[in-house]
Amino acid sequence: MTQIKLSGIVLDVVKKDIKNVHLSVYPPSGKVRISAPLRMNTDTIRVFAISKLNWIKQQQLKLRAQERETPRDYLDRESHYLWGKRYLLKVVEQNAVPAVELKHRKMLLKVRPGSGGEKRQVVLEEWYRQQLKMTVLPLIKKWQPLIGVEVERFFVQRMKTKWGSCNHDTGSIRLNTELAKKPRECLEYIVVHEMTHLVEPTHNGRFIALIDQFMPRWKYYRDALNRLPVRHEDWSY
Repeated sequence: MTQIKLSGIVLDVVKKDIKNVHLSVYPPSGKVRISAPLRMNTDTIRVFAISKLNWIKQQQLKLRAQERETPRDYLDRESHYLWGKRYLLKVVEQNAVPAVELKHRKMLLKVRPGSGGEKRQVVLEEWYRQQLKMTVLPLIKKWQPLIGVEVERFFVQRMKTKWGSCNHDTGSIRLNTELAKKPRECLEYIVVHEMTHLVEPTHNGRFIALIDQFMPRWKYYRDALNRLPVRHEDWSY
């Protein structure tokens, strides 16, 4: 890995066996990384970075201003969210298979007696994964004929730096489990965004035109998602 310095900003440059150059700005501090094709020389990468400098600065300002959730201890009366709605956690110890149940405005976390914070976290995160999987599949089926693509596979996993990603070559998409905590329309926007990348891999003019066509209010959903608090993380990578 090498580095480029522009206007007081340090950009990490990693060369990979890829076709196109990719630019990422990572939370929480706005660290910048450029992934470039092996054949691309440093001067070309620098010119590309200069052309994106204003965008980089805007992204850094957004990330540094975004609210962070406090760390969760998985104790009674903690706030937890599903599809944008707030629930108060209630830990229920019982000799049965661990489970999560919603009851009115409470989220019942059922665990075996003596289960500590780490076990409670595992149970709740797996439940979030399942909620997301069940919700994503109908969305993919809805949008496949509208966008004109087939999603070969989709994955749901914890992601530190992205809401979603797409592998154009394999026809697969990945989604961040944290999306289960956000409003459903925000999830649908990310699904449409990643599926549109199966048509156009980069964020070029064609991509913007396509997503404008598929989801005219996508900027509203993107901005709503970016205003919501994000998970407290150790963002090392």
